[in-house]
Amino acid sequence: MKQTDFRRLGLQAAIVDLDGTMVDTVGDFEVALARTLADLGRPPVARDFIAATVGKGSEHLIRRTLQQAGAPAADYERAWERYQHHYRQINGLHSALFAGVAEGLQRLRARGLRLACLTNKPTAFARPLLAAKGVAGYFDQVFGGDAFARQKPDPLPLLETCKALGSTPATTLMVGDSSNDAAAARAAGCPVVLVSYGYNHGEPVVGVGADAVIDRLDELDRLL
Repeated sequence: MKQTDFRRLGLQAAIVDLDGTMVDTVGDFEVALARTLADLGRPPVARDFIAATVGKGSEHLIRRTLQQAGAPAADYERAWERYQHHYRQINGLHSALFAGVAEGLQRLRARGLRLACLTNKPTAFARPLLAAKGVAGYFDQVFGGDAFARQKPDPLPLLETCKALGSTPATTLMVGDSSNDAAAARAAGCPVVLVSYGYNHGEPVVGVGADAVIDRLDELDRLL
């Protein structure tokens, strides 16, 4: 991996992904999906399947879960309604911050960077989750997968988030855990750092093409 000199970029802001980057939310997904499938008379899907499937938005997760559970595609609308109901009830109860996240965010703010959380998770779920984990106060902006016309890996959400932060893409760091985040950042013109512990659709992030890979969010400060 070619070493990027982040100090020469003049970074003004950072955009941080949520699921798999800041919060380990597989437990929340597991419970909400199990209850949803039970409502449809279907058995739960495996935790490993969920970890490899999250990251592309709730719609994708539900459609893939129905397929995995052997349910017909026609069950989607019912599944979507039940999933929204169950996730709202358990949001944050079966999840936890990854080690070093709060410290990493604090250090980024101490450097004067404006921060935004950008996730494919619905905004109505993202905001309460950040608050429940005690990190909402670090962010100037929070945008979910329903905030813009398209989701990551499309560059549009990053470009719009840069506008909201008042920064240019070249001076806005994307921090995520997946090829989705890397692809969106590259297309938008943002530098990108990925964490090694996230989901990334069940694949290792090494080789995705990030400017750097870190093992904890609080290691990011040493690069900047």
